[in-house]
Amino acid sequence: MAKTAKIKSVFICSNCGYNSPKWEGKCKSCDEWNTLIEEVQTKSSPREVQDTAWKGAQIAEPKPLSDIQSNEIPRMASPDPELNRVLGGGIVAGSIVLIGGQPGIGKSTLMLQVALQLTDRLLYVSGEESEEQIKMRADRIGLVPETCYIYTETNITRLLKQAVKLQPKIVVIDSIQTLSSPLLESTPGSVSQVRECAGELQRFAKETGIAVFIIGHITKEGNLAGPKLLEHIVDTVLQFEGDRNYTYRILRTLKNRFGSTDELGIYEMDAKGLRPVNNPSELLLSQKEDNLSGSAIGATLEGMRPMLIETQALVSPAVYGNPQRSATGFDLRRMGMLLAIIEKRLGLQFGQQDVFLNIAGGIKVNDPAIDLSILAALISSFTDIEIPEDVCFAAEVGLSGEIRGVARIEQRIAEAARLGFKRIFISKFNGKGIDPERYDIRLEYIGKITELYTSLFV
Repeated sequence: MAKTAKIKSVFICSNCGYNSPKWEGKCKSCDEWNTLIEEVQTKSSPREVQDTAWKGAQIAEPKPLSDIQSNEIPRMASPDPELNRVLGGGIVAGSIVLIGGQPGIGKSTLMLQVALQLTDRLLYVSGEESEEQIKMRADRIGLVPETCYIYTETNITRLLKQAVKLQPKIVVIDSIQTLSSPLLESTPGSVSQVRECAGELQRFAKETGIAVFIIGHITKEGNLAGPKLLEHIVDTVLQFEGDRNYTYRILRTLKNRFGSTDELGIYEMDAKGLRPVNNPSELLLSQKEDNLSGSAIGATLEGMRPMLIETQALVSPAVYGNPQRSATGFDLRRMGMLLAIIEKRLGLQFGQQDVFLNIAGGIKVNDPAIDLSILAALISSFTDIEIPEDVCFAAEVGLSGEIRGVARIEQRIAEAARLGFKRIFISKFNGKGIDPERYDIRLEYIGKITELYTSLFV
């Protein structure tokens, strides 16, 4: 008599996928608390789980690396230039891409726009919206092509059968947490379901050569929901982020097997969807008309793209008790460090001053090259002396008040010159190997913050 499958209950960590036969408050693998979730699994008999594929089958032999020929990866250009940028030049056939982001940030809108603008056949699978809801969004965007097919299904088996029958160039899954496999008894969105469905999609993409885009939910901490295995098996992981109170959205690359992880795409949300921003510097500086104190322009890099952004500072006497310190879009502790440097090296006292710092446009900046523009904005607001509107900054500030060099300074200088700035303050250590005659902008080399102070505020 054949042995029947055994039913057992296991506890799986939703963070790392660790299995435990009993519930534990703390995961032994990733040390996270309250992440073990009970799931019912069907355990096959030992005879059923034996892998007999190797018996009598044709097995490929190992090859020397020198005998393997490397071919250029074929790519398909999408109608979205920003998406092409973050993917490394286009969509690779048979690749699987995971896109995550906050609810309502625009993940589904981005993928629907690509589906509506693509001239090749595309299958858009939605487990969250009905066909009528997707049609309403397509009407709002203004495109209803015949090459985009909509399929509302959550069963992974039926979904892949329709994909094989239709043979599209791209399949979009919205979202992986709504899919379920009939081979498992757990609910959709559970660790085992996400892992099984992602594995099925990976095998489908590699065997058919059809590119698969997967939209994934994120946790309240900002991480992609589901087991970490989900990020490991996909080829590319994209993070869609931005402040919902602003119109700008940033598409970052966290992992990319076919390109660089330093690229990012910038979008602007409007009534018809997401619009790619080809020149973010002009967009971020377009609202600056009057030259006021406390404002400075810094040359930063977002990925590989140079950008000029406005840093705003407000320093005023603290008349309501303890002085306040507030920073938007910048690390508050680093702002405190810059204030301490100014007090120590220049003698300007901020102890009884309220200090507010803002990066215009709602963008968060971690580039150390923005230090000098923030320091200049703080001094400008404190002294109430305006910085000339044709001046920008690109340098890091050290604890002893020295001006340190930054990476890819020539890209920053070229961007500032292209936007019409006449002077840029950089570190004297960045001056080696740079030909000033190449740029239509004057390079101001400084080594200490005292030199900046005497140049602009004395």
